[in-house]
Amino acid sequence: MDIKNEHILYEDSDITKAARCLKAMSHPLRLKILCVLGNQSISVQDIVEQVGTSQSNISQHLSILREKNILGCKKEANRVYYFIDDERMLQLIKMMRDVFCHKS
Repeated sequence: MDIKNEHILYEDSDITKAARCLKAMSHPLRLKILCVLGNQSISVQDIVEQVGTSQSNISQHLSILREKNILGCKKEANRVYYFIDDERMLQLIKMMRDVFCHKS
């Protein structure tokens, strides 16, 4: 395929979303949160325990990830559960987990 015509395969909106997501994910704590979440739905309390920082700090970063449409959330009783809300993001996070987030 001619490189000149290859760019037609990419939608500008997809490229913009990818850049926005990658920028949001570039913070070490947010990347750690995403690695913890993977393809699960996890409560804020469990994220705090697994990531190891304060709830207010985690909540701040979860908010940023929600604003960028990386995360979704659902409330059950008195707990809020977060999850990765985009199949493409799940694929990206899986790859990043495989490469960067494995425990030594």
